[in-house]
Amino acid sequence: MINRRMFLEATAGGLLAIPIGALAQQRSELIRIGLLDYSASDPVRLSWWKAFRDRLRALGYVEGQNVAFETRWGNGQVGRLPGLVAELIEAKVAIIVTGGSEAALAAKQATNSIPIVTATGSDPVKLGLVASLARPGGNLTGVTSVQSELAGKRLELLKQLLPRASRVAILWDSDNRGSALAVRQTEAGAKSLGIVLQSVGVRGSKDFAAAFLAMKRNRAEALVVINSAALAADRRRIADLAIANRLPMISGASESATVGGLLSYAADYPDLFRRAAAYVDKILKGAKPADLPIEQPTKFEFVINLKTAKALGLTIPASLVQRADEVIH
Repeated sequence: MINRRMFLEATAGGLLAIPIGALAQQRSELIRIGLLDYSASDPVRLSWWKAFRDRLRALGYVEGQNVAFETRWGNGQVGRLPGLVAELIEAKVAIIVTGGSEAALAAKQATNSIPIVTATGSDPVKLGLVASLARPGGNLTGVTSVQSELAGKRLELLKQLLPRASRVAILWDSDNRGSALAVRQTEAGAKSLGIVLQSVGVRGSKDFAAAFLAMKRNRAEALVVINSAALAADRRRIADLAIANRLPMISGASESATVGGLLSYAADYPDLFRRAAAYVDKILKGAKPADLPIEQPTKFEFVINLKTAKALGLTIPASLVQRADEVIH
């Protein structure tokens, strides 16, 4: 018969028999997940990644217990991304989750073996990231924010508000290949609506003054902003400049309307990040990225800022207000 003392001694002896190095290895064997974002770590972007982490936790992945996150921020600088991807590979991450098309492109260029899950981004087929949405065929899958595909819709909403507008400027990150797709889609929509589009590419906030001066000289009557990681941190300044230059603005992120933009129409980004977490779960359980179809958004947000409309002397049609998911007074 084994008494309590004998049991404790046997247990202690068993633990001591395990090499100290082996115990340390057991504690350090966490699944390392790389998070690569083209943007900067502003509060909005952090809230999107929180949605991702929260969903992963609900699926059983607890930071410090069975997973560890290696987070890298591009700060809107394309040139930083290759080095950041190299750091993630050096850290031996099991999977890379990307925010923004440029981050996905950098990750894809660096590795064809580590699984990549996109949480946002433009059309991955047109960007050359995958063979098709239904069968990606490589090491990359995830969700797309259809940023470029929604460009025409934003122009239509702007036209409904300003039916007589014929000259519209489009502000975009000229270093972002996903944004370039959105510009082409907007140009196609502009032709059908009888709008002359002025393309204004920038490479960060240093170009804003010259960009808005060019819009004024071109007699732009409204502004479309292509949402991108590089412009995200300056969303409030862009909204302020649009108001100062009397330009009704629509953007591709609800947060832009929250800080003063007139209109926004975009996918529900926190929902996209939650869905990206589900992809991570499937891959870590053995699914192959090549066999996981890329999903498109199912939730969209149309936001109207009536305070900004008042500042611009505009009356928003009741039909548009009724369609809005959120109205800011």
